[in-house]
Amino acid sequence: MAELDPRLQILARDVVHFASYTSGLQLRSYQVDVARAVVRSVIESLGLTFVVILPRQSGKNELQAQLQAYLLTLFSCQRSGMVQVSPTWKPQAANAMSRLEAVLNANVVIKDRWKKHHGHIYQVEGARLTFLSGSPTSNIVGATADLLLSIDEAQDIQTDKFDKEIAPMAASTHATRVLWGTAWTANTLLSREEAAALESQQQDGIQRVWRLDCADVAREVPAYGRFVAEQVGRLGRNHPMVRTQYYSEDLDAEGGLFSPERMALLRGAHPPQLTARPGQLYVMTLDLAGEDEGGGLGEILRVTSARDATALTIAQVDLTTMVNTDCPLPTYRIVHRRLWVGVKHSSLFIEITRLAADWSIRYLVCDATGVGAGLTSFLIQVLGARVIPFTFSSKTKSDLGWAFLALIDSGRLQDHTPAAEGPDALNELQALFFNQLAHCQYEIQTGPDKRIRWGVPDGTRNLASGELVHDDLVVSAALLGALDPAPAHRSLPPPRPNASHSTLLPSQMDP
Repeated sequence: MAELDPRLQILARDVVHFASYTSGLQLRSYQVDVARAVVRSVIESLGLTFVVILPRQSGKNELQAQLQAYLLTLFSCQRSGMVQVSPTWKPQAANAMSRLEAVLNANVVIKDRWKKHHGHIYQVEGARLTFLSGSPTSNIVGATADLLLSIDEAQDIQTDKFDKEIAPMAASTHATRVLWGTAWTANTLLSREEAAALESQQQDGIQRVWRLDCADVAREVPAYGRFVAEQVGRLGRNHPMVRTQYYSEDLDAEGGLFSPERMALLRGAHPPQLTARPGQLYVMTLDLAGEDEGGGLGEILRVTSARDATALTIAQVDLTTMVNTDCPLPTYRIVHRRLWVGVKHSSLFIEITRLAADWSIRYLVCDATGVGAGLTSFLIQVLGARVIPFTFSSKTKSDLGWAFLALIDSGRLQDHTPAAEGPDALNELQALFFNQLAHCQYEIQTGPDKRIRWGVPDGTRNLASGELVHDDLVVSAALLGALDPAPAHRSLPPPRPNASHSTLLPSQMDP
């Protein structure tokens, strides 16, 4: 530090003053504590490991860039190196580099002194900062971090990748390490390192862990609190994304997806319907199964079948909730179900188009995976743009799972009350639906995609009856979640008073 320009020596004594003077940025109080602790460990060669868990969009990456600019300046008069590892090259490492460049260019002290090499190395005289990808397939062995090793979004870095290739980068000088991230599951690298850091913190009293939530940020940034309130309104306070990304609460990595509390949220106060009612708006979702050769349209309820079934859900759409500024989205009320086992798709086509006409369906979300592609294509020919094809993959089913939970946790999906009269099939199907929910399991996968595997595991049996349990009705209901991210609900018209649903033909339902 003695070799620095005298004008820099005063600034270089404190990272907070440096950021304020050179970039015009006033760090928030929770950023100040982290920044000073990291800088002290680097300057005094303490070799501490810090874990910083902050809610999404609370200034974590801005703080990283300010720290990096400060250390590049402070150690510019000596040969030294830092490394930042992100879970992916694009977009995460690329975004981090862009952010650093913005800070360097705005910095009145070093904006003309920094250089970039090989597309990922930043240098201010002797000090260098290298950006790397920590993806499972990246080859990053051999990089050295003798000042600071920074791991961004550490919850998405594989533990064995860190242990074998990333952690040794700090070995030669026992460099300071910082693992940054957002809460996810209790079995991530971030969670493991937090536990170790807390143990060291208890032994010597030096703070190594910061786990803040949205309330901590909102105290300094009221607009942030309003934004989180909107997310809670849209997704529900107990939605996994709200719990992790804003409230910094870890999730169990696996278990039952639908707790009794979550299933209770599904139980509405509206009655089931055997037919459409004038003035109401309806949507339909269809989860398709295979067919039997020669199978006719036999009904409709074989709850003990060893085979998957085709499940249909009809929901009435309440558009009045779209005026809610915290959650401008519709509410779906399930009013009717159907279930078929082994029915030929040609017979299903006739039945589904009839139901679509009888209920004046505004949209039909249809499983277009595999054998469903053909039936979906025929339905599109008749129903046109009202059919929304949905093709299942690991990614789309994960996205659907999160959307389904958002509907439930925000109170925007409600099932009907038990039928007081009419055929027993409605009540039996409802009981089967909740039984399937109770047997649904989930597994949250590591990685930046935030994917969830969910459903009733193959071979699951009801402990009481010994019968196989499927998830056809659950998947059919979940397909209602496909209406939210798509622009479909944005164009849903208000109910037409005095419309005669029973006499409308598919051609009359065109937008």
